[in-house]
Amino acid sequence: MQRVSQTFELTGPEARAEAIEAAKAAVGRGEPVVLPTDTVYGIGVDAFSPQAVAVLLAAKGRNRSMPPPVLIARQAVLDALATDIPDHARSLADAFWPGGLTLILRAQPSLAWDLGETHGTVALRMPADEVALELLGAVGPMAVSSANRTGMPAATTAAEAREMLADAVAVYLEDGQRDTQDPSSIVDCTKETPVVVREGAIPLHELQAIVPEVTAPAEGS
Repeated sequence: MQRVSQTFELTGPEARAEAIEAAKAAVGRGEPVVLPTDTVYGIGVDAFSPQAVAVLLAAKGRNRSMPPPVLIARQAVLDALATDIPDHARSLADAFWPGGLTLILRAQPSLAWDLGETHGTVALRMPADEVALELLGAVGPMAVSSANRTGMPAATTAAEAREMLADAVAVYLEDGQRDTQDPSSIVDCTKETPVVVREGAIPLHELQAIVPEVTAPAEGS
């Protein structure tokens, strides 16, 4: 059956509540939603539904070699989703969550999810955006990638996302422009020494102020 997308303008508390409820229902059906974050707009699905993750990847034109990160509403969820969490990862989360930091950690092996070719890891972030946190609090962890077709610029409004993703997405949450911050910095915490694998919103020197051993990626890596 052809999906008919809905767009919700988050113009006030009542409109926001209705929008969150519609997005929650869509995620519960295994359908993608577009939501604002503190960086750009994202396309998100239930992280624990392999079918929904497959739909997300297909909507973006992406394959399983590029698994999406997982957004969470509370730092306490870390221990439910990751294992062998090093102290330096906890220190970085304490300092920069919610915010523009993604941590790559060892995934809990008992979890029934399939995010793609993760090699036993999961990329976790807690965004500093009220709408995103409210939705995540309502539905639980979500696999979220930038709301665009692969190779195209990331959407900074829900309307831009809809131009690219159309009816591949069930619900669009429109909350104005989101382009004031660089993409999140990504730190791989699965090795003995944490390594920045993508420079972004949090510069290296700020990361090193919290965890001095954080290193930049080697040249050519």
